[in-house]
Amino acid sequence: MVPWLWKLPPTDRRHYPLYAACVDLGIPICTRVGHTGPLRPSGTGRPIPYIDQVALDCPELTIVSDHIGYPWTTEMIAVADKHPHISIDTSAFAAHRYPAELVDHMKGRGARKVLFGLDDQHRDLFLTGNARRLFRL
Repeated sequence: MVPWLWKLPPTDRRHYPLYAACVDLGIPICTRVGHTGPLRPSGTGRPIPYIDQVALDCPELTIVSDHIGYPWTTEMIAVADKHPHISIDTSAFAAHRYPAELVDHMKGRGARKVLFGLDDQHRDLFLTGNARRLFRL
């Protein structure tokens, strides 16, 4: 889901039938979080209040938040910590550009909450384990 494309925040009620379908099918929703790459308004990418509210409204929905949530990475980490059914993915970022707070999160309490690649003791979870668990692969 790309909320900025339609200029609709994730809390817009028009998204909720999609969320319900994902819950019914037992599949996660992947949504863009953070600022936009294209020259479009970035406000719909704020983790707080948007992703936080969707998680509260849909506690059975597994949410994968794309693009680290940058520049609101600390907010994204806080929301992922708060909700057991939210994970963060690092798509669109080269590993050497990961914000320090995300790297610290991955090495600690967020080891099971972040998807894609890392070259350390959490590598298997980060590269494939978290995605396999969330997508039931």
